[in-house]
Amino acid sequence: MLCLPYLVSSARRGEATSPLLLANPEAQPGRDRLRHLVIGSPDGVRATINLLHVLTYAEQATWSQLITIPPSGILITPEQGEVFSLLRRDRQLS
Repeated sequence: MLCLPYLVSSARRGEATSPLLLANPEAQPGRDRLRHLVIGSPDGVRATINLLHVLTYAEQATWSQLITIPPSGILITPEQGEVFSLLRRDRQLS
């Protein structure tokens, strides 16, 4: 399992009292840092990770373990000049 060094949780005794914070560590010089989020059912997230592996886009081992989203949600902090785009696509259940 891979641990995300930039995932900060305010969870105490197993309960998150505020949103998860996905910080943005500094990119290596000459590199453009992209953050991919795949949010959905556990089976859907695993299937997407597997598909991206088959397409040779990303190795399965480079993804974190599945993280349960707390009722308080997720907080993403962008850097100045960053933009956001969301792809929503339905997956056929087998």
